[in-house]
Amino acid sequence: MNLRRLPYRVQIPLGLALAVVIAVVLVTFTAARLSARNARDATLATVDRAVQLLAAQARPLLSADDTWRAFALLRSTAALLPGSDSGNARAAVLDAQGRVFAASQPQQIHTGDQLLGEQVHLVRWPAAEGVTQRLVFDREGFYALVEPIRSEDGQVQGFVYAEVDPPVFAVDWPRVSQPALIGALLAVALLVPSGWWIGREMARPVLRLTGFIERIGKEDPHGLHAQVPRMRDPELVRITGAVKRLLAEMQVRQHAEQRALSAERMAALGRVTAAVAHEINNPLGGLLTATQTLRLHGADDATRARGIDLLERGLQQIRTTVTALLPQARVEDRPLEANDLADAVTLVLPTAARAGVEVRSRADISAELKVPSAVCRQVMLNLLLNAIKAAGEGGWVNASLEADAETVRFMVSNSGERLTQQALAARLTAESGNDPRGFGLWVCQQVASQFGGEFFAADPGDAATRLMFWIPNRGRPE
Repeated sequence: MNLRRLPYRVQIPLGLALAVVIAVVLVTFTAARLSARNARDATLATVDRAVQLLAAQARPLLSADDTWRAFALLRSTAALLPGSDSGNARAAVLDAQGRVFAASQPQQIHTGDQLLGEQVHLVRWPAAEGVTQRLVFDREGFYALVEPIRSEDGQVQGFVYAEVDPPVFAVDWPRVSQPALIGALLAVALLVPSGWWIGREMARPVLRLTGFIERIGKEDPHGLHAQVPRMRDPELVRITGAVKRLLAEMQVRQHAEQRALSAERMAALGRVTAAVAHEINNPLGGLLTATQTLRLHGADDATRARGIDLLERGLQQIRTTVTALLPQARVEDRPLEANDLADAVTLVLPTAARAGVEVRSRADISAELKVPSAVCRQVMLNLLLNAIKAAGEGGWVNASLEADAETVRFMVSNSGERLTQQALAARLTAESGNDPRGFGLWVCQQVASQFGGEFFAADPGDAATRLMFWIPNRGRPE
Protein backbone atom coordinates (compact mmCIF):
# COMPACT_ATOMS: atom_id res chain seq x y z
CA MET A 1 0.00 0.00 0.00
CA ASN A 2 1.36 3.41 -0.95
CA LEU A 3 1.13 5.77 2.04
CA ARG A 4 1.41 8.80 -0.25
CA ARG A 5 -2.05 8.12 -1.65
CA LEU A 6 -3.61 8.38 1.81
CA PRO A 7 -4.59 11.70 3.44
CA TYR A 8 -2.23 13.27 5.98
CA ARG A 9 -4.53 12.48 8.90
CA VAL A 10 -4.02 8.80 8.07
CA GLN A 11 -0.38 8.99 6.98
CA ILE A 12 0.85 10.52 10.25
CA PRO A 13 -0.44 7.87 12.72
CA LEU A 14 0.42 5.04 10.37
CA GLY A 15 3.88 6.50 9.86
CA LEU A 16 4.41 6.80 13.62
CA ALA A 17 3.24 3.24 14.22
CA LEU A 18 5.46 1.95 11.41
CA ALA A 19 8.45 3.86 12.80
CA VAL A 20 7.81 2.43 16.26
CA VAL A 21 7.51 -1.11 14.93
CA ILE A 22 10.73 -0.79 12.91
CA ALA A 23 12.55 0.70 15.92
CA VAL A 24 11.28 -2.06 18.22
CA VAL A 25 12.30 -4.76 15.76
CA LEU A 26 15.78 -3.30 15.48
CA VAL A 27 16.11 -2.89 19.24
CA THR A 28 14.79 -6.40 19.84
CA PHE A 29 17.19 -7.89 17.32
CA THR A 30 20.14 -5.97 18.78
CA ALA A 31 19.16 -6.85 22.37
CA ALA A 32 18.75 -10.50 21.43
CA ARG A 33 22.16 -10.57 19.78
CA LEU A 34 23.76 -8.94 22.82
CA SER A 35 21.90 -11.28 25.15
CA ALA A 36 23.01 -14.29 23.16
CA ARG A 37 26.63 -13.10 23.20
CA ASN A 38 26.50 -12.37 26.91
CA ALA A 39 24.93 -15.76 27.61
CA ARG A 40 27.66 -17.50 25.60
CA ASP A 41 30.38 -15.56 27.40
CA ALA A 42 28.80 -16.47 30.74
CA THR A 43 28.62 -20.14 29.71
CA LEU A 44 32.29 -20.17 28.67
CA ALA A 45 33.29 -18.47 31.92
CA THR A 46 31.41 -21.12 33.91
CA VAL A 47 33.09 -23.89 31.94
CA ASP A 48 36.48 -22.30 32.56
CA ARG A 49 35.93 -22.09 36.32
CA ALA A 50 34.68 -25.69 36.46
CA VAL A 51 37.75 -26.90 34.52
CA GLN A 52 40.16 -25.00 36.79
CA LEU A 53 38.44 -26.42 39.85
CA LEU A 54 38.69 -29.94 38.47
CA ALA A 55 42.36 -29.47 37.60
CA ALA A 56 43.17 -28.31 41.13
CA GLN A 57 41.24 -31.07 42.88
CA ALA A 58 42.13 -33.95 40.52
CA ARG A 59 45.92 -33.61 41.01
CA PRO A 60 46.13 -35.61 44.31
CA LEU A 61 43.62 -38.14 43.00
CA LEU A 62 45.84 -38.90 39.99
CA SER A 63 48.85 -39.22 42.26
CA ALA A 64 46.95 -41.68 44.51
CA ASP A 65 45.41 -43.44 41.50
CA ASP A 66 42.01 -43.10 43.20
CA THR A 67 39.46 -43.64 40.42
CA TRP A 68 36.38 -43.72 42.64
CA ARG A 69 37.11 -40.43 44.31
CA ALA A 70 37.90 -38.92 40.90
CA PHE A 71 34.54 -40.16 39.63
CA ALA A 72 32.76 -38.65 42.65
CA LEU A 73 34.61 -35.36 42.09
CA LEU A 74 33.51 -35.28 38.46
CA ARG A 75 29.91 -36.06 39.31
CA SER A 76 29.75 -33.15 41.74
CA THR A 77 31.87 -30.64 39.84
CA ALA A 78 30.52 -31.39 36.35
CA ALA A 79 27.10 -30.40 37.63
CA LEU A 80 28.45 -26.84 37.48
CA LEU A 81 28.75 -27.08 33.70
CA PRO A 82 25.82 -25.42 31.80
CA GLY A 83 23.72 -28.14 30.15
CA SER A 84 25.02 -30.99 32.27
CA ASP A 85 21.58 -31.69 33.72
CA SER A 86 20.23 -32.26 30.18
CA GLY A 87 23.21 -34.34 29.07
CA ASN A 88 24.64 -31.59 26.82
CA ALA A 89 27.84 -31.06 28.86
CA ARG A 90 30.44 -33.59 30.05
CA ALA A 91 33.81 -33.64 31.80
CA ALA A 92 36.59 -36.21 32.27
CA VAL A 93 39.99 -36.60 33.91
CA LEU A 94 42.71 -38.06 31.66
CA ASP A 95 45.98 -39.65 32.76
CA ALA A 96 49.36 -38.60 31.52
CA GLN A 97 49.01 -40.75 28.36
CA GLY A 98 45.66 -39.13 27.43
CA ARG A 99 43.45 -42.07 28.43
CA VAL A 100 40.18 -41.57 30.28
CA PHE A 101 40.84 -41.92 34.03
CA ALA A 102 37.28 -41.05 35.11
CA ALA A 103 34.25 -39.34 33.45
CA SER A 104 31.10 -37.59 34.59
CA GLN A 105 29.08 -39.63 32.08
CA PRO A 106 30.79 -43.03 31.64
CA GLN A 107 28.17 -44.17 29.15
CA GLN A 108 29.39 -41.48 26.70
CA ILE A 109 33.07 -41.16 27.67
CA HIS A 110 34.28 -44.67 28.47
CA THR A 111 36.91 -45.22 31.11
CA GLY A 112 40.24 -46.37 29.65
CA ASP A 113 39.54 -45.07 26.12
CA GLN A 114 42.32 -43.17 24.41
CA LEU A 115 41.15 -39.58 23.87
CA LEU A 116 44.27 -37.56 23.06
CA GLY A 117 45.71 -38.42 19.71
CA GLU A 118 42.32 -39.68 18.50
CA GLN A 119 39.31 -38.28 16.55
CA VAL A 120 36.64 -37.20 19.02
CA HIS A 121 33.46 -35.73 17.51
CA LEU A 122 34.77 -33.13 15.06
CA VAL A 123 38.17 -32.76 16.66
CA ARG A 124 41.40 -34.72 16.18
CA TRP A 125 43.36 -33.99 19.32
CA PRO A 126 47.17 -34.16 19.35
CA ALA A 127 48.99 -36.82 21.32
CA ALA A 128 49.48 -36.32 25.06
CA GLU A 129 53.18 -35.55 24.63
CA GLY A 130 52.31 -32.50 22.50
CA VAL A 131 49.81 -30.94 24.87
CA THR A 132 51.64 -28.49 27.15
CA GLN A 133 48.97 -25.83 27.47
CA ARG A 134 45.22 -25.43 27.16
CA LEU A 135 43.66 -26.51 23.84
CA VAL A 136 40.28 -25.11 22.80
CA PHE A 137 38.00 -26.17 19.97
CA ASP A 138 35.00 -23.92 19.10
CA ARG A 139 33.26 -24.63 15.81
CA GLU A 140 29.64 -24.94 14.60
CA GLY A 141 28.36 -24.45 18.16
CA PHE A 142 30.41 -27.32 19.65
CA TYR A 143 32.87 -26.30 22.37
CA ALA A 144 35.60 -28.51 23.89
CA LEU A 145 38.84 -27.92 25.77
CA VAL A 146 41.78 -29.84 27.24
CA GLU A 147 43.54 -28.39 30.33
CA PRO A 148 46.87 -29.94 31.54
CA ILE A 149 47.14 -30.94 35.24
CA ARG A 150 50.62 -30.08 36.54
CA SER A 151 52.42 -31.31 39.63
CA GLU A 152 54.22 -29.14 42.13
CA ASP A 153 57.39 -29.24 40.04
CA GLY A 154 55.48 -28.36 36.80
CA GLN A 155 55.31 -31.84 35.29
CA VAL A 156 52.12 -32.86 33.41
CA GLN A 157 50.35 -35.49 35.51
CA GLY A 158 47.19 -35.65 33.46
CA PHE A 159 44.48 -33.60 31.78
CA VAL A 160 40.97 -32.26 32.37
CA TYR A 161 38.68 -32.64 29.38
CA ALA A 162 35.29 -30.84 29.02
CA GLU A 163 32.85 -30.55 26.12
CA VAL A 164 29.60 -28.65 25.63
CA ASP A 165 27.05 -29.43 22.87
CA PRO A 166 25.52 -26.73 20.58
CA PRO A 167 22.05 -26.70 22.22
CA VAL A 168 23.60 -25.10 25.32
CA PHE A 169 24.53 -22.01 23.24
CA ALA A 170 21.20 -21.83 21.37
CA VAL A 171 19.30 -18.56 21.96
CA ASP A 172 15.78 -18.70 23.32
CA TRP A 173 14.43 -16.06 20.96
CA PRO A 174 10.83 -16.00 22.25
CA ARG A 175 12.03 -15.46 25.81
CA VAL A 176 14.55 -12.81 24.78
CA SER A 177 12.11 -11.00 22.44
CA GLN A 178 9.05 -11.13 24.69
CA PRO A 179 9.81 -7.96 26.72
CA ALA A 180 10.62 -5.97 23.60
CA LEU A 181 7.50 -7.17 21.80
CA ILE A 182 5.31 -6.27 24.76
CA GLY A 183 6.89 -2.81 24.78
CA ALA A 184 6.27 -2.48 21.05
CA LEU A 185 2.61 -3.39 21.38
CA LEU A 186 2.17 -0.92 24.23
CA ALA A 187 3.94 1.81 22.23
CA VAL A 188 1.81 1.18 19.13
CA ALA A 189 -1.37 1.12 21.21
CA LEU A 190 -0.40 4.48 22.68
CA LEU A 191 1.00 6.16 19.57
CA VAL A 192 -1.65 5.20 17.02
CA PRO A 193 -4.54 7.06 18.78
CA SER A 194 -2.30 9.98 19.68
CA GLY A 195 -0.81 10.03 16.18
CA TRP A 196 -4.30 9.92 14.71
CA TRP A 197 -5.29 12.94 16.78
CA ILE A 198 -2.05 14.76 15.92
CA GLY A 199 -2.50 13.96 12.22
CA ARG A 200 -6.05 15.25 12.26
CA GLU A 201 -4.98 18.46 13.96
CA MET A 202 -2.07 18.93 11.56
CA ALA A 203 -4.26 18.25 8.53
CA ARG A 204 -7.09 20.54 9.66
CA PRO A 205 -5.54 23.81 8.35
CA VAL A 206 -4.46 22.05 5.15
CA LEU A 207 -8.04 20.86 4.58
CA ARG A 208 -9.34 24.39 5.21
CA LEU A 209 -6.90 25.80 2.69
CA THR A 210 -7.71 23.05 0.19
CA GLY A 211 -11.44 23.74 0.46
CA PHE A 212 -10.80 27.43 -0.11
CA ILE A 213 -8.59 26.80 -3.15
CA GLU A 214 -11.35 24.64 -4.66
CA ARG A 215 -13.60 27.71 -4.65
CA ILE A 216 -11.18 29.64 -6.87
CA GLY A 217 -12.57 29.86 -10.37
CA LYS A 218 -16.13 29.24 -9.16
CA GLU A 219 -16.65 32.46 -7.19
CA ASP A 220 -15.75 36.12 -7.65
CA PRO A 221 -12.02 36.66 -6.91
CA HIS A 222 -12.77 40.04 -5.28
CA GLY A 223 -15.01 38.40 -2.66
CA LEU A 224 -12.60 35.48 -2.14
CA HIS A 225 -9.63 37.76 -1.51
CA ALA A 226 -11.05 38.83 1.86
CA GLN A 227 -11.85 35.23 2.88
CA VAL A 228 -8.35 33.70 2.58
CA PRO A 229 -7.82 31.57 5.74
CA ARG A 230 -5.21 32.80 8.21
CA MET A 231 -2.43 30.32 8.96
CA ARG A 232 0.31 30.17 11.60
CA ASP A 233 2.54 27.55 10.03
CA PRO A 234 5.31 29.24 7.96
CA GLU A 235 4.85 26.92 4.98
CA LEU A 236 1.08 27.39 4.96
CA VAL A 237 1.59 31.16 5.30
CA ARG A 238 3.66 31.03 2.11
CA ILE A 239 0.87 29.11 0.38
CA THR A 240 -1.81 31.60 1.49
CA GLY A 241 0.42 34.43 0.27
CA ALA A 242 0.66 32.76 -3.14
CA VAL A 243 -3.13 32.28 -3.16
CA LYS A 244 -3.64 35.99 -2.42
CA ARG A 245 -1.30 36.95 -5.25
CA LEU A 246 -3.15 34.56 -7.55
CA LEU A 247 -6.50 36.13 -6.62
CA ALA A 248 -5.08 39.62 -7.17
CA GLU A 249 -3.80 38.60 -10.61
CA MET A 250 -7.16 37.03 -11.41
CA GLN A 251 -8.91 40.30 -10.50
CA VAL A 252 -6.56 42.27 -12.76
CA ARG A 253 -7.03 39.70 -15.54
CA GLN A 254 -10.80 39.75 -15.08
CA HIS A 255 -10.89 43.54 -15.35
CA ALA A 256 -8.65 43.39 -18.41
CA GLU A 257 -10.89 40.75 -20.00
CA GLN A 258 -13.96 42.86 -19.31
CA ARG A 259 -12.33 45.90 -20.90
CA ALA A 260 -11.14 43.82 -23.84
CA LEU A 261 -14.59 42.27 -24.24
CA SER A 262 -16.20 45.70 -24.15
CA ALA A 263 -13.69 47.00 -26.69
CA GLU A 264 -14.23 43.95 -28.87
CA ARG A 265 -17.97 44.42 -28.74
CA MET A 266 -17.61 48.05 -29.72
CA ALA A 267 -15.23 47.11 -32.52
CA ALA A 268 -17.60 44.39 -33.70
CA LEU A 269 -20.49 46.83 -33.58
CA GLY A 270 -18.43 49.31 -35.58
CA ARG A 271 -17.59 46.68 -38.19
CA VAL A 272 -21.20 45.59 -38.48
CA THR A 273 -22.33 49.21 -38.78
CA ALA A 274 -19.71 49.95 -41.43
CA ALA A 275 -20.60 46.79 -43.33
CA VAL A 276 -24.32 47.56 -43.27
CA ALA A 277 -23.69 51.14 -44.37
CA HIS A 278 -21.40 49.86 -47.12
CA GLU A 279 -23.93 47.33 -48.42
CA ILE A 280 -26.78 49.85 -48.32
CA ASN A 281 -24.81 52.69 -49.89
CA ASN A 282 -23.77 50.53 -52.85
CA PRO A 283 -27.25 50.31 -54.40
CA LEU A 284 -28.37 53.72 -53.08
CA GLY A 285 -25.98 55.60 -55.41
CA GLY A 286 -27.44 53.90 -58.45
CA LEU A 287 -31.02 54.31 -57.18
CA LEU A 288 -30.52 58.05 -56.71
CA THR A 289 -29.22 58.24 -60.29
CA ALA A 290 -32.29 56.30 -61.44
CA THR A 291 -34.60 58.80 -59.70
CA GLN A 292 -32.83 61.67 -61.48
CA THR A 293 -33.25 59.81 -64.78
CA LEU A 294 -36.97 59.39 -64.09
CA ARG A 295 -37.27 63.05 -63.22
CA LEU A 296 -35.65 64.07 -66.51
CA HIS A 297 -36.93 61.36 -68.85
CA GLY A 298 -39.94 59.97 -67.03
CA ALA A 299 -42.26 60.93 -69.85
CA ASP A 300 -40.95 58.05 -71.93
CA ASP A 301 -42.94 54.91 -71.06
CA ALA A 302 -40.07 52.48 -71.60
CA THR A 303 -37.65 54.60 -69.58
CA ARG A 304 -40.21 55.01 -66.79
CA ALA A 305 -41.03 51.28 -66.66
CA ARG A 306 -37.37 50.32 -66.61
CA GLY A 307 -36.55 52.91 -63.97
CA ILE A 308 -39.42 51.84 -61.72
CA ASP A 309 -38.43 48.20 -62.12
CA LEU A 310 -34.82 49.07 -61.24
CA LEU A 311 -35.95 51.06 -58.18
CA GLU A 312 -38.13 48.18 -56.98
CA ARG A 313 -35.36 45.57 -57.21
CA GLY A 314 -32.81 47.87 -55.61
CA LEU A 315 -35.10 48.73 -52.71
CA GLN A 316 -35.95 45.05 -52.30
CA GLN A 317 -32.23 44.31 -52.05
CA ILE A 318 -31.82 46.94 -49.31
CA ARG A 319 -34.85 45.54 -47.52
CA THR A 320 -33.38 42.01 -47.67
CA THR A 321 -30.05 43.25 -46.33
CA VAL A 322 -31.67 45.02 -43.38
CA THR A 323 -33.99 42.09 -42.64
CA ALA A 324 -31.01 39.75 -42.47
CA LEU A 325 -29.78 41.70 -39.42
CA LEU A 326 -32.82 40.62 -37.38
CA PRO A 327 -32.01 37.35 -35.58
CA GLN A 328 -35.60 36.06 -35.57
CA ALA A 329 -36.51 37.22 -39.05
CA ARG A 330 -36.88 34.76 -41.92
CA VAL A 331 -35.44 36.23 -45.10
CA GLU A 332 -37.60 35.53 -48.12
CA ASP A 333 -35.61 36.11 -51.30
CA ARG A 334 -36.28 35.44 -54.95
CA PRO A 335 -33.85 33.50 -57.17
CA LEU A 336 -31.22 35.35 -59.15
CA GLU A 337 -32.17 36.52 -62.70
CA ALA A 338 -30.18 37.62 -65.69
CA ASN A 339 -31.60 41.15 -65.28
CA ASP A 340 -29.84 41.39 -61.90
CA LEU A 341 -26.48 41.68 -63.69
CA ALA A 342 -27.89 44.48 -65.83
CA ASP A 343 -29.24 46.18 -62.69
CA ALA A 344 -25.83 45.95 -61.03
CA VAL A 345 -24.12 47.43 -64.07
CA THR A 346 -26.75 50.21 -64.26
CA LEU A 347 -26.26 51.05 -60.57
CA VAL A 348 -22.46 51.39 -60.95
CA LEU A 349 -22.53 53.31 -64.24
CA PRO A 350 -22.66 56.78 -62.55
CA THR A 351 -19.55 55.86 -60.51
CA ALA A 352 -17.84 54.51 -63.64
CA ALA A 353 -18.73 57.65 -65.60
CA ARG A 354 -17.21 59.91 -62.93
CA ALA A 355 -13.99 57.80 -62.98
CA GLY A 356 -13.88 57.61 -66.77
CA VAL A 357 -14.05 53.80 -66.75
CA GLU A 358 -15.75 51.73 -69.43
CA VAL A 359 -17.90 48.87 -68.07
CA ARG A 360 -18.83 45.89 -70.25
CA SER A 361 -20.85 42.86 -69.19
CA ARG A 362 -22.21 39.62 -70.55
CA ALA A 363 -24.40 36.76 -69.24
CA ASP A 364 -24.16 33.10 -70.24
CA ILE A 365 -26.85 31.15 -68.35
CA SER A 366 -27.60 27.60 -69.45
CA ALA A 367 -29.61 26.32 -66.46
CA GLU A 368 -32.24 27.48 -64.01
CA LEU A 369 -30.83 29.79 -61.36
CA LYS A 370 -31.55 28.69 -57.76
CA VAL A 371 -29.26 30.98 -55.78
CA PRO A 372 -30.79 33.94 -53.84
CA SER A 373 -30.65 37.25 -55.64
CA ALA A 374 -29.91 39.59 -52.72
CA VAL A 375 -26.51 38.18 -51.79
CA CYS A 376 -25.51 37.70 -55.43
CA ARG A 377 -26.44 41.32 -56.31
CA GLN A 378 -24.48 42.35 -53.24
CA VAL A 379 -21.42 40.42 -54.50
CA MET A 380 -21.75 41.82 -58.03
CA LEU A 381 -22.01 45.41 -56.78
CA ASN A 382 -19.02 44.99 -54.49
CA LEU A 383 -16.82 43.46 -57.18
CA LEU A 384 -17.85 46.00 -59.84
CA LEU A 385 -17.25 49.00 -57.55
CA ASN A 386 -13.86 47.63 -56.45
CA ALA A 387 -12.92 46.94 -60.10
CA ILE A 388 -13.91 50.48 -61.17
CA LYS A 389 -11.81 51.93 -58.37
CA ALA A 390 -8.85 49.68 -59.31
CA ALA A 391 -9.10 50.35 -63.08
CA GLY A 392 -8.43 54.06 -62.67
CA GLU A 393 -9.24 56.86 -65.09
CA GLY A 394 -9.48 55.73 -68.69
CA GLY A 395 -9.51 52.04 -67.73
CA TRP A 396 -12.03 49.31 -68.38
CA VAL A 397 -13.96 46.65 -66.49
CA ASN A 398 -15.37 43.40 -67.88
CA ALA A 399 -18.02 41.45 -65.94
CA SER A 400 -19.49 38.07 -66.84
CA LEU A 401 -22.20 35.96 -65.19
CA GLU A 402 -22.14 32.26 -66.07
CA ALA A 403 -24.34 29.47 -64.76
CA ASP A 404 -24.95 25.78 -65.38
CA ALA A 405 -26.71 23.06 -63.43
CA GLU A 406 -23.81 22.80 -60.92
CA THR A 407 -22.40 26.29 -60.29
CA VAL A 408 -23.03 29.99 -60.65
CA ARG A 409 -19.91 32.00 -61.49
CA PHE A 410 -19.32 35.74 -61.53
CA MET A 411 -15.98 37.01 -62.87
CA VAL A 412 -14.75 40.61 -62.99
CA SER A 413 -11.59 41.79 -64.81
CA ASN A 414 -10.08 45.26 -64.85
CA SER A 415 -7.11 47.04 -66.42
CA GLY A 416 -5.68 48.45 -63.18
CA GLU A 417 -2.75 47.32 -61.07
CA ARG A 418 -2.43 43.55 -60.85
CA LEU A 419 -3.78 41.84 -57.73
CA THR A 420 -2.26 38.45 -56.92
CA GLN A 421 -3.80 35.74 -54.74
CA GLN A 422 -1.31 36.50 -51.94
CA ALA A 423 -2.16 40.20 -52.03
CA LEU A 424 -5.87 39.36 -52.08
CA ALA A 425 -5.50 37.12 -49.03
CA ALA A 426 -3.62 39.87 -47.17
CA ARG A 427 -6.28 42.44 -48.08
CA LEU A 428 -9.09 40.12 -46.96
CA THR A 429 -7.35 39.61 -43.59
CA ALA A 430 -6.98 43.36 -43.10
CA GLU A 431 -10.55 44.11 -44.16
CA SER A 432 -11.96 41.47 -41.76
CA GLY A 433 -10.81 43.33 -38.64
CA ASN A 434 -8.73 46.44 -39.04
CA ASP A 435 -10.09 48.34 -42.05
CA PRO A 436 -13.86 49.04 -41.77
CA ARG A 437 -13.80 51.08 -45.00
CA GLY A 438 -13.01 48.18 -47.31
CA PHE A 439 -15.62 45.52 -46.64
CA GLY A 440 -16.46 44.77 -50.28
CA LEU A 441 -13.99 41.97 -50.98
CA TRP A 442 -14.32 40.56 -47.44
CA VAL A 443 -18.12 40.32 -47.85
CA CYS A 444 -17.61 38.39 -51.11
CA GLN A 445 -15.35 35.90 -49.33
CA GLN A 446 -17.85 35.46 -46.47
CA VAL A 447 -20.72 34.82 -48.89
CA ALA A 448 -18.66 32.27 -50.85
CA SER A 449 -17.69 30.47 -47.63
CA GLN A 450 -21.29 30.48 -46.36
CA PHE A 451 -22.64 28.91 -49.56
CA GLY A 452 -19.81 26.40 -49.97
CA GLY A 453 -18.10 28.18 -52.87
CA GLU A 454 -14.82 30.04 -53.45
CA PHE A 455 -13.54 33.56 -53.99
CA PHE A 456 -10.03 33.97 -55.39
CA ALA A 457 -7.78 35.81 -57.86
CA ALA A 458 -7.81 33.85 -61.14
CA ASP A 459 -5.38 33.85 -64.07
CA PRO A 460 -5.68 37.43 -65.42
CA GLY A 461 -5.07 36.52 -69.09
CA ASP A 462 -5.07 39.81 -71.00
CA ALA A 463 -6.18 41.77 -67.93
CA ALA A 464 -4.22 43.04 -64.91
CA THR A 465 -6.60 41.52 -62.35
CA ARG A 466 -9.33 38.91 -62.57
CA LEU A 467 -11.42 37.95 -59.53
CA MET A 468 -13.54 34.81 -59.60
CA PHE A 469 -16.56 34.17 -57.36
CA TRP A 470 -18.56 30.94 -57.58
CA ILE A 471 -21.14 29.11 -55.47
CA PRO A 472 -23.13 25.92 -56.02
CA ASN A 473 -26.34 26.41 -58.00
CA ARG A 474 -28.72 25.59 -55.15
CA GLY A 475 -30.79 27.41 -52.54
CA ARG A 476 -29.43 29.12 -49.43
CA PRO A 477 -28.12 26.55 -46.91
CA GLU A 478 -29.85 26.29 -43.57
